[in-house]
Amino acid sequence: MSSTANRYSEDFKQTIVELFKSGKSKSELSREYGVSRTSIDNWIKLYTEIKVDESEPISYKELLEIKKENQKLKQEAEILKKALAIFAKE
Repeated sequence: MSSTANRYSEDFKQTIVELFKSGKSKSELSREYGVSRTSIDNWIKLYTEIKVDESEPISYKELLEIKKENQKLKQEAEILKKALAIFAKE
């Protein structure tokens, strides 16, 4: 069973989003490239840049990656705190 997440390359997804931004409808793109409208909606959400404060715009996908990395760093910090407490007792 193949994974649909890896069916299309990142470049292909970004191209579809750019075509949508340039004026093609989701229906046209769906028919022309054989991609579901739901997938196109998801890709638009992932690759459309959002503006946060005065910083550079980032995509939703980049935001999700940052959140994931932040969670990982928090877990690593907790592990280090516990290890420090153990070694401090010795």
